Amino acid sequence: MKKLVHKFVSVLMAAVVLLTTMSFSVDMHYCGDMLVDFSIVDQVKSCGMEKVKTDCDNLDITQKSCCTDTQLIVEGTDNMKVSFDQLSFDQQILIASFTYSYLNLFKGINSTKISFKDYAPPFVKQDVQVLHQSFLI
Repeated sequence: MKKLVHKFVSVLMAAVVLLTTMSFSVDMHYCGDMLVDFSIVDQVKSCGMEKVKTDCDNLDITQKSCCTDTQLIVEGTDNMKVSFDQLSFDQQILIASFTYSYLNLFKGINSTKISFKDYAPPFVKQDVQVLHQSFLI
């Protein structure tokens, strides 16, 4: 079960990276308010009503067309790697201090060093257990 979840997550992450870096455009052709054709790969086909001409006393007058072409462009990201030089000085200090402190977590403590070697033991005037008559039974 764990291998299946691991494979699913890895394929999902690869798909997310692919979709965020990919750019594409969608072309749409509207006739009035109705969508006539759309295309992701190719140019859209027109409905043939782009220019409506009317003859009025042998004059060609072109009326405004009811058709519109729209294009939706989705740009993908170009660079996925952030350079260490582009970070601010505060961010560089944070990364350096975090790395240093994280790596020092796994270093062992030198066990030959005794921190209390230079200090004398406390002077005991009387035995406290005998003085208060408190003994562990």
